[in-house]
Amino acid sequence: MEEKEPLNFIEQIIEKDLETTHKKEDLCFRFPPEPNGYLHIGHASSICLNFGLGLRYNAPVNLRFDDTNPAKEEQEFVDAIKRDVSWLGFNWATECYASDYFQQLYDWAIMLIKDGKAYVDSQSSEAIAEQKGTPTQQGVDSPFRNRSVEENLDLFEKMKNGEAPEGAHVLRAKIDMKSTNMLMRDPVIYRTLHKSHHRTGTDWKIFPMYDWTHGESDYIEQVSHSFCTLEFLPHRELYDWFLDQIRDSSKLRPKQREFARRNLSHTVVSKRKLARLVEEGVVTGWDDPRMPTISGLRRRGYTPESIVNFANGIGVGKRDNLIDVSRLEFSVRDDLNKKANRVMAVLDPVKVIITNYPEDKTEWLDAENNQEDDSAGFRKVPFSRELYIEKEDFREEANKKFFRLKLGKEVRLKNAYIIQANDCVKDANGNVTEIHCTYDEDSLSGSGTEASMRKVKGTLHWVAIKEALEIEVRLYDRLFTVASPDTHKEKDFMEFVNPDSLEVITGYAEPSFKELHVEDKVQFQRLGYFTVDKDTTTEKMVFNKTVGLRDSWAKLE
Repeated sequence: MEEKEPLNFIEQIIEKDLETTHKKEDLCFRFPPEPNGYLHIGHASSICLNFGLGLRYNAPVNLRFDDTNPAKEEQEFVDAIKRDVSWLGFNWATECYASDYFQQLYDWAIMLIKDGKAYVDSQSSEAIAEQKGTPTQQGVDSPFRNRSVEENLDLFEKMKNGEAPEGAHVLRAKIDMKSTNMLMRDPVIYRTLHKSHHRTGTDWKIFPMYDWTHGESDYIEQVSHSFCTLEFLPHRELYDWFLDQIRDSSKLRPKQREFARRNLSHTVVSKRKLARLVEEGVVTGWDDPRMPTISGLRRRGYTPESIVNFANGIGVGKRDNLIDVSRLEFSVRDDLNKKANRVMAVLDPVKVIITNYPEDKTEWLDAENNQEDDSAGFRKVPFSRELYIEKEDFREEANKKFFRLKLGKEVRLKNAYIIQANDCVKDANGNVTEIHCTYDEDSLSGSGTEASMRKVKGTLHWVAIKEALEIEVRLYDRLFTVASPDTHKEKDFMEFVNPDSLEVITGYAEPSFKELHVEDKVQFQRLGYFTVDKDTTTEKMVFNKTVGLRDSWAKLE
């Protein structure tokens, strides 16, 4: 009998509701990003949760932009969010915008004023904050709390028409200044902003606050379950209070529930902090391959499947926790191992001369593309007298555990011949500049000769110099030097930026690289997984290192 996977606590909530209060056709979910930055790996968990529920229950999932702050929101971010969600493989039912509901939200605010449940406060934000009190000290009523309905309506109209200066007034809900929940102490629901909005232009001079917009948007869209991160738990009481004021009992009541945020080690997952990295030039943009943004991970060479598998693998929990970035790297390594063709590139070259190989000869040898995928086939690689190998693959003398090239010993060149190192040439500083070798002519891989069957311990990758392509390779390290850069109370997270997070080098590659396109992914044999960067031109190919073949960090830490 097939074992069913246990339900997570979010699924348990839905299953219980289906037994008691909801019908299956009532189910509707949403992913509600604010378009004030690019999505990051933390959002991937929320995307996979909400869209995953949609797939599980065959229910619609809306993509709703909570675009209520024109000071920080841009069309660029809307476009990037849509691109990222689609790239991850998800389809939304309806594309919605909180700004579509501005008129309805305004009408409901008028209703609150008329019911004596909202008032215009003309104090400064500092004064309002002071009167709110503290968690242990009750709030104090605003001197404007008992304004007449007429005066409130008149002032709110002036705010709406742009006749009131920015910051002169706010509209507050009249709830309870003595509530133990600070958020219930007459929260601000509208502020005046004379800024152009990316969709409504300058039609509106007042903008609703998130708490007022969130639940009401869910209600308008008839979202059944509104899943938020844990910091919104105290907001749930306010979410429900607002719904109580406007709800028609014949319509479905949305339900807010919370899950824990997943933070990733050696980076930050706050749009505000990521924006600082961009603005201060620490990275080249939101899609810099060192960034934990979905666009950055994509450019780095991550696949959508690896990100979805990672998000689903860590699941949803009730407690915030820090996930080691090596789990994300394992996920992409596991995926690319199945998919990426194996190719040869040398990143730190030293010259090998095969002294008994004809000077003017070039052979085109068969090389297997991917031993994990039978359908991947073979390609041709050129072999000639002068080659590059990695400097670290040669030592003049070494102990028995060094299975690479050393004087007097043999190695196999991948897909090619067995060679023996006989001599080397050094420069004035004692650095090896050339290694002179001889090859065994009968030892060609796959030729079926007795010599080709000989067991030699080491196998090296190589590139024939005559046909080699020069490539730019970008090697990435952790963006921060500590696991949790933004939890140090006395220090700014920027102090932990790793100055060595990017190294740019020149490498040499086999000619088959010419057939690769932007975002194509390959395994540089023995070195790691790499992807073609968008900076590639006809003159120069640029590669980003996605991840090594194994976790080198585990050893260091």
